[in-house]
Amino acid sequence: MSTLPASQRPLRRAGAATALVAMLLAGGCQSGGDTPAAPAPSAGSGSIDLAAVCPATVVVQAAWTPEAEHGALYGLLGPTPTIDAGAKKVTGPLMSGGQSTGVNIEIRAGGPAIGFQNAGAQMYADPSIMLGQVATDDAIGLSAKQPVVAVVAPFDIAPYMIMWDPAANPNFNSIVDIGKTDTKVLFFNGATYMDYLTGSGILRRGQVDGAYDGSPTRFLSEKGKIAQQGFATNEPFIYEKALPQWKKPVKFQLIHDTGYPIYPEAVVVRADKKAEHAACLKRLVPIIQRSQVEYVKNFAATNDLIIKLNDAYKGFPYSKEQAAYSVEQQLKLKIVGNGGNATLGDFDVDRVKQVIGIVGPIYAGQRKEVKAGLTAQDLVTNEFIDPAIGLS
Repeated sequence: MSTLPASQRPLRRAGAATALVAMLLAGGCQSGGDTPAAPAPSAGSGSIDLAAVCPATVVVQAAWTPEAEHGALYGLLGPTPTIDAGAKKVTGPLMSGGQSTGVNIEIRAGGPAIGFQNAGAQMYADPSIMLGQVATDDAIGLSAKQPVVAVVAPFDIAPYMIMWDPAANPNFNSIVDIGKTDTKVLFFNGATYMDYLTGSGILRRGQVDGAYDGSPTRFLSEKGKIAQQGFATNEPFIYEKALPQWKKPVKFQLIHDTGYPIYPEAVVVRADKKAEHAACLKRLVPIIQRSQVEYVKNFAATNDLIIKLNDAYKGFPYSKEQAAYSVEQQLKLKIVGNGGNATLGDFDVDRVKQVIGIVGPIYAGQRKEVKAGLTAQDLVTNEFIDPAIGLS
């Protein structure tokens, strides 16, 4: 099994941390088997009819195991999908507003299911995959040899954060405040955003520690006197509600708010296949936009499926309460939102340029190849976005 790509490591908070919590709680998850085959979809109609323009099955490579952060994708599945527990994938009619689009969708789990490979690289290894989930900084890293173009961003900002105990650190209100002290900051070694935080002087290289393994052990043993990376949609719930050795709130600041405005796990297509899939994307992208809007407004059924999939895949324990908390945080923190206009899912080109300006020099210093003359238009496009679809 390969190691996590550097810029992917900070994303993987649902793994060791949640698994250790499960052990501490002496819990576990029920495994599941294959479900009956999904019925063949009937032909769609109007703008949601994908049968003439899309593959019979739209294959999507997820960035990680099923979780509420991917609700826009799992919300596209019909009520009786086929679960292949061995292959860790789910297939069913691709739905929009309760109607079949005339094609199927297959969502494949990422992370441990594909040896922690980046979804974009997996798309090049397996040409049957049409769409994947790739963050902006990862797309920059792929740009020279495995370029991908993001076509829709279900999340407007990234939920990545640095957290701390407000009781042990009463003077901390931001990551900048942490950087003014000698407080250790735990993170997964190789996280690109940490190179940004130290390179910009927000944190000091001597205070960051790349030995984080995803577990809460050190945070607990240090009695919260250190800071730690995580997801704002996940760890605050775990520490306050599910970790018996802690059971109190933590505070945090989003990495986004320090000036690192990536689009996390945007839905991408291979750059060399964008033209081939253009007709499909013109109809499919608005469906994904609507799916995200519908999901955050009425998430119960999709979260039930996500939990069922985790059980079937024998993945990380994931409760209904934890998934619901994620959606609550997605809305509260505007992780899901319209950004600077009235449209959900589109890209701010100036933000993407800013990320190129930040990440390009970091990768150059690490001798990682980036496409020469890389532009925002190489990484994202709004050509398939329906500007009328937004979160009201």
